[in-house]
Amino acid sequence: MEPALQITNLTKEYPGFKLDHVSFTLPRGTIMGLIGENGAGKSTTINAVLDLIKRDDGSITYWGKELSQDPRQLKEDIGVVFDGINFYETLTPAKVGKISAAAYRQWDPAVYKSYLEKFQLPSDKEIKTFSKGMKMKLCIANALSHDPKLLILDEATSGLDPVMRDDILDVFLDFIQDENHSILMSSHITTDLEKVADYITFIHEGKIIFSRTKDELIYNYGIMRCGKDDFSRIDPGDILAYRKEDYQWNVLVADREKAMSRYRSIVVDHPTIDDILLLYVKGEAVK
Repeated sequence: MEPALQITNLTKEYPGFKLDHVSFTLPRGTIMGLIGENGAGKSTTINAVLDLIKRDDGSITYWGKELSQDPRQLKEDIGVVFDGINFYETLTPAKVGKISAAAYRQWDPAVYKSYLEKFQLPSDKEIKTFSKGMKMKLCIANALSHDPKLLILDEATSGLDPVMRDDILDVFLDFIQDENHSILMSSHITTDLEKVADYITFIHEGKIIFSRTKDELIYNYGIMRCGKDDFSRIDPGDILAYRKEDYQWNVLVADREKAMSRYRSIVVDHPTIDDILLLYVKGEAVK
C-alpha cells in the first residue's frame, strides 16, 4: 500500500533560513508527531505539504499522487487544523457548517452536529464569544466532518485543558483505527505525542534529525547520568549528544541495553521525548 504521505528532499529557502532536503514517510493507519523548537521548520514543512508555499525542490505525494494530479479529491481527503481560528469570528458554528457543506462534496452534517455536541459547542453563538480552546475544538470538528483520510494538525491541542486534550486525543486514536486514516501532528506538547503517536519526526534548523518509531525512542534510547570520571570512559561512538549540568553529565545513547551492559557503574534511564529533544537542541555532539 502506498503511504498516506511521502516527502522526499523537500527544500525551501528564505533569507536566513533553509528547509534542507527534508524527507519522511507517514504510513497509512498511523499518527506521526512532528517536533522541533520554534523556527525549526515545522510550519514551513506543513505549508509546503499543503501547497500553500512554492517549494524550491523535492516531491510530495499523498497515497502515491501529487496534489496537482487530482487537487479537488485530494483536498476533500485532507483535513487541516492550524494553530489559530481560520473562520470569521462573527460566524456561528451553524453558519460554518453551511459554508463547509458548500465547500466539500463529502461534508456530513450529522457528523458535524455530533462533534459540536460532543465538544459542547453551542451552534448559535458567534465564534468571537468562544474561548481559545472552544475555537480549537470547532476547527477540529470542522476538519473531521468531510470524511478526510488524512488529518494535518498544527498545534491542534494547544489551548485545551488536560481533560479536553485527553478527549481529543481519544478522537484522534479512534480516527485511525481502521488503518486507512492517518495523522501528521505538529505539537509542542510531547506528552500528547507519547500517548498517541506511532512515529516521531524531529526537525532542527531546517533538517531532519531523525524519523523513528516512538517505541524505539522511548524504549531503545537511553540517557546515561554520570560524573566526570565516568563520562571520560564512555566511547565517543556510543554518544548521540551530551550535556553537562552542574556536576552531572547527561548522555544520550541509541541503545540503552548495550549501555547498561557496557557501563555497569552508570545509571541509564529511559528518556522522554522532551529529554531527547533538549539533548539534541541544547546539548553537544561528539567532535
